[in-house]
Amino acid sequence: MHWFSKNLGDAMLAGEALESVAEVFQAAFTQAGCPTEMAVFMRHESEGQLHCEVKTYFSPAAVGVARQVGADACAQPSPHGLSLLGGSEAASSLLFPQD
Repeated sequence: MHWFSKNLGDAMLAGEALESVAEVFQAAFTQAGCPTEMAVFMRHESEGQLHCEVKTYFSPAAVGVARQVGADACAQPSPHGLSLLGGSEAASSLLFPQD
């Protein structure tokens, strides 16, 4: 099962795009019956550059939303620094179980 990511660009300019992703996700999440494993996360990443970028990560259960917003398949992200953008509060512990 693939995760998906979408780079929303410069953190200073990504507010509108982030809001749009959250709205699209919330509509699909509600329509799907609010499954715990369906979530979208966000993180500010700099990758050694001066300005940080906002990246969103969609769980495998959010594949429909990921495709709708043009996200690309990726490996499961590290949970370090991730914030839940949409989905159940239980999604983090379900998708990133502590060893």
